[in-house]
Amino acid sequence: MKLSFAAGALALLAAAPSAKYATAFSPASLSARSPFAVQRRNAADAVRRPLPALRMSDDDASPAVAARRPRPPYIPGRIDDPDYVRIFDTTLRDGEQSPGATLTSSEKLEIARNLARLGVDIIEAGFPIASPDDFEGVKGIADVVGNEPFEDGYVPVICGLSRANEKDILRAWDAIKGAMRPRIHTFIATSEIHMQSKLKKTPDEVVEIAVRAVKYARSLGCDDVEFSPEDAGRSDPVFLCRVLEATILAGATTLNIPDTTGWNMPWEFGELIRYLRENVAGAENVVFSTHCQNDLGLSTANSLSGARNGARQLECTINGIGERAGNASLEEIVMSLALKGGTDFGDWHGSVGSGKLHTAINPVYITPTSRMVSDYTGMMCQPHKAIVGANAFMHESGIHQDGMIKNKGTYEIMSPESIGLMRGDSQSGAGIVLGKHSGRNAVYTRLRELGYDLDPDRLAIVFARFKQVAEKKKGGMDDEELEAVVADGDGTNLALWGLSGMQVTTGLSGIPTATVKLLGPDGVERFVAATGTGPVDATYKAIDHIVGAQVVLEDYSMAAVNEGIDALAKTRVTICPKVGGTNCVLTDNCEVEYNPGSGGIKARKFSGVAADVDICVASARAYITAINKLLAFNLRRSQLEQEASLPPSFQPGPAAIDMGRTGSAAVEK
Repeated sequence: MKLSFAAGALALLAAAPSAKYATAFSPASLSARSPFAVQRRNAADAVRRPLPALRMSDDDASPAVAARRPRPPYIPGRIDDPDYVRIFDTTLRDGEQSPGATLTSSEKLEIARNLARLGVDIIEAGFPIASPDDFEGVKGIADVVGNEPFEDGYVPVICGLSRANEKDILRAWDAIKGAMRPRIHTFIATSEIHMQSKLKKTPDEVVEIAVRAVKYARSLGCDDVEFSPEDAGRSDPVFLCRVLEATILAGATTLNIPDTTGWNMPWEFGELIRYLRENVAGAENVVFSTHCQNDLGLSTANSLSGARNGARQLECTINGIGERAGNASLEEIVMSLALKGGTDFGDWHGSVGSGKLHTAINPVYITPTSRMVSDYTGMMCQPHKAIVGANAFMHESGIHQDGMIKNKGTYEIMSPESIGLMRGDSQSGAGIVLGKHSGRNAVYTRLRELGYDLDPDRLAIVFARFKQVAEKKKGGMDDEELEAVVADGDGTNLALWGLSGMQVTTGLSGIPTATVKLLGPDGVERFVAATGTGPVDATYKAIDHIVGAQVVLEDYSMAAVNEGIDALAKTRVTICPKVGGTNCVLTDNCEVEYNPGSGGIKARKFSGVAADVDICVASARAYITAINKLLAFNLRRSQLEQEASLPPSFQPGPAAIDMGRTGSAAVEK
């Protein structure tokens, strides 16, 4: 037997704002980088104790524990718990009807297994009459997933769709009859435009066809039959009552009310559900269902409005995929009920039961299932998609990041872990994306987590450089890039010269040319243009000309910090003073440093590191950093000369304490 999570949701349904409410509940293998890790777990390891769901209290906006309820026994046409809402997933049928979303039989089986782990009550596995592959896909799901009960007895209902004719219905029954709980779902259009333009049938003929279809399905031995009046949202309510009453008498157990074209407003659709429940004879003997399309972006709202007015089955798809603009999104419906179902669906003239609605979905499987559907269908979610979008738990605004660092409940109404997105320690554990909108606190917090304890002055320099790089880089900066910014020598030493502008031209037909503008230690900007063998060589010659430094480039290396076209380039250079040059320490050996304390000498080179999305800018900054180190060393050595007596053999060069060109004699071209 498979093991079940159905006894309770393995989730924290709201971000815990303090250690008092922090709860770990999920296996480490359910990571965002491994969306199918759930499938590889041993069934015995899958058992977890039910954990409390957290929601915001109406009284004091503090987390209050609300225990999840168990799944009631499945009975066609009846739900013993009036507050329980069945989740009918049609990803494999309506979802696959999305253009370009074709799935193979094996892919459908894998998705169906994840839907069972998720805990959906009904899986509409497909449209068996559509093709031999569809038939085999539905049959495979019925024979496998439909016969794998969990520990608590839960096994999903396997449903096959059919039009209202005997050939379709028989084909559907042959595909699903191997399941422990098979269901036939048959339909016919009831709106005036469909009956006249598509079916070419009168209302009387439509009623007769619907009744005959339901009776035939029951005659095959199927005791669970769902009937849908297609385009019910635009149908005459009085005629709808007539059709539904007739199908109840014929043996239908679930009546699905589709807003096929996404035409209805939430208040209209909710009122339609209430009207049908109150005016259809025999309504108490069936379960009312909703199926809402998203043409106006209202599918989830319409579904929830239906639930508020007594619908106890909601049809939906993973990621909201489906015909045209898609269907109601399973994750949006489930998490809406998980967070608000206990407080916002009662005290309403159309409500049923106590109004404290709940499902038996295990939300920890939402993220893995969402990613599986995206991968297999090739239909990726937009980044801002609610619940499962890439940005759903990301924060780039400095104000938001500051709030998240202090209390995650400030900007998250649920925790990502509650839907199976294991954020862990990445992004400061708060979904913080470091980008151009990030504030100082977010950068400082992440640097501390990475092991950098910067003083305020150093942090100010690093933060300024971070902002410069973030302005150019899309998609935020990862940890490796942030560390490269810290290593950027622009702030590690005395910044005597700074890069304030540059422009480089190069190519096959022209001479590489660089125009560089530097801000000197006297606050004056100087610029010069130079040519070279390449763009970096031209840049370095221009810098040498402005600074007046005579150095030798000992080493130059560059590496990408990460992958991608917008990867950050990290450049490292090593220089030493040129023999006999103005920055030479000793006239006969420029690669030595005199130590007045010991009278000894040691090799001396100067290195610089910089990072930028532009390789020429990174190269220039690294070179300037190395030159600044050299000039700062000369300045420091000058100070030491005043404190110690130097050997007679030491003859400092004329520019031993020069910091480069600082006067008006600097070349400006």
